[in-house]
Amino acid sequence: MGSLNKGVGKVEVSLKWDPSPAGAPDHDLDLIAAVYPVAEPQGTPVYLVHFDSRSPDGTITLNRDSRNGQGFGVDESMTLELQRLAPAYGRVVVGVAVQQRESRIAFGDVANTRVTVKEGYDELESHDFTDVAGATAATVVEFTRDATGGWEYRRAIRGFDADPQSFTTLMGGPRP
Repeated sequence: MGSLNKGVGKVEVSLKWDPSPAGAPDHDLDLIAAVYPVAEPQGTPVYLVHFDSRSPDGTITLNRDSRNGQGFGVDESMTLELQRLAPAYGRVVVGVAVQQRESRIAFGDVANTRVTVKEGYDELESHDFTDVAGATAATVVEFTRDATGGWEYRRAIRGFDADPQSFTTLMGGPRP
């Protein structure tokens, strides 16, 4: 007989920020999801989902990608259908990286940042990055598969001083 614990199922992670001041270089923040196998949940991710990509099985999709924070509502949005992920995957870490171009830009340099995690209409998490204002990348939330096969979420705000590429190799590492 299977478990009646459904855990977290379909989740939306949204990110918004204000555009940079007139005449300044654009602020470009990116949502990144890293998927880890059950056998090595803190090793190298099996795959990443970020701008211009989606998961091979279609369970994680970046629905909206902004390069400058302009527009109404959320600037980036990612859907994670955890209940559809293959049993071989045991952990998903979602983070945000600030693109580094002309000069170093940290979360504290970007006005009105906010990331929100929702399951349906229920808000699971919301954060404004003030705890990691000096960082250029941060993990936000992690989802782990429990013994029954359901998914649990945990707030995972952790800042890094890394460019987006380096961040993808650090974001799933052991928690302090």
